[in-house]
Amino acid sequence: MLEEIEAITTAMAEYAWGPWLLVLLLGGGLFFLVRSRFTPFRYLPHAIDLLRGRYDNRDDPGHISHFKALSTALAGTIGMGNIAGVALAITIGGPGAIFWMWMTAVVGMATKFFTCSLAVMYRGKDSNGELQGGPMYMIREGLPPRMHWLAYMFAIVGSIGALPALQSNQLIQIVRDLIAIEHGFLAASADPFNFNLGSGLVLAALTAAVVFGGLARIAKVAAAMVPTMSLLYIGAVAIALLLNLDAVPAAFALILTDAFTGEAVAGGGLLAMILYGVRRGAFSNEAGLGTEAMAHGAARTSEPIREGLVAMMGPVIDTLLVCTATAMMILISGVWQQGDAEGVTLTAQAFSELLGPLGTVVVFTCVVSFAITTIFTGSFYGSQCASFLFGAHRKRAYLMLYVSFILVASVISINAAVSVIDASFAMMAIPTMVSALWLSPKVMAAAQDYWAKLQRPS
Repeated sequence: MLEEIEAITTAMAEYAWGPWLLVLLLGGGLFFLVRSRFTPFRYLPHAIDLLRGRYDNRDDPGHISHFKALSTALAGTIGMGNIAGVALAITIGGPGAIFWMWMTAVVGMATKFFTCSLAVMYRGKDSNGELQGGPMYMIREGLPPRMHWLAYMFAIVGSIGALPALQSNQLIQIVRDLIAIEHGFLAASADPFNFNLGSGLVLAALTAAVVFGGLARIAKVAAAMVPTMSLLYIGAVAIALLLNLDAVPAAFALILTDAFTGEAVAGGGLLAMILYGVRRGAFSNEAGLGTEAMAHGAARTSEPIREGLVAMMGPVIDTLLVCTATAMMILISGVWQQGDAEGVTLTAQAFSELLGPLGTVVVFTCVVSFAITTIFTGSFYGSQCASFLFGAHRKRAYLMLYVSFILVASVISINAAVSVIDASFAMMAIPTMVSALWLSPKVMAAAQDYWAKLQRPS
């Protein structure tokens, strides 16, 4: 049964992530870069001021601060996509896939500027009369009625894409491999089904304790955990790279040369490697998929462009910093060419190889924290989609389904877990990118007004 699930989900993901999606995500992102003439990039220092709360006004519409909005969005992106996803990118797509992850981040910055500005610009009210943001509201409020079917398409696939498949699966895998097997609680040859299911029950109970508290509780947890764990992770990698400084240039050279040859790709050639790199990059930073717009759409602000600027920092942190850190550890350690470890276990081996037992502790701590905060944030995304489809009073029913799915994710394979999310993310990109491209002139008009305000003497 589990093998059949894996075969079906893998086939769906492979079909969804065809060359057309490469054109939509990278091509759309390039359009946003050119359309904005790179202007938003000059305002990154202003974005930092926004994060520091310099322009906060508690009377502005919205639910959470700029900092909590970015922390919530990062909680949804800094996680298994940056740790297990990078390991998968290298083992399946080859080192060159990392270059194409970088490309999704560069164009993703521009994409997030547009989508997250629009998420605030076109906020709508749910069935309880509460102000909400996200692609479904952006489409309903900004596009003509004949295009409103896109809003329902996003909400349907978004409620599936938000499910905690990869996060739950890989969190339980690292607990099993690094704790249960390593310390003799579980034999390496034993059937892990019962252990995985029991761990899934514990994780489901922990998740329920947080997610039923709503966005405010999720944002509070994310704001506390994500910055701390990110600094710990990057700090550990920085130490490892300093200790192996002579190997760093060769690792970067391998990424750059393989990006255009695909010599190290497991199968399928150069196009397959590019597509897999873009797929893992999209999973890492979620630019153009629409989930980030739901988090940033909840920000407390009356200036949509402000939230677009804050959102631009997401791909820098989660892909250009965290993903690159993971890739360097795997490539420099050489573990990607040894054995048959995959996903988060491969990353853990790289940390152990370069930093010893301390590295194992660091990666275990960060994986647990990142996975849990991503699971919490995913519940918000999924419940927002369910609320749009069935009414805000149905959120609790969706959250019960969400928590229950953790048990399913705990016992399926990593390939099945990844494929469920990949297929959904591909479908989410269609309504998100179509609506953002359609409404991009509105963003540029608002941006020109905002730039002008900033340059006026106070």
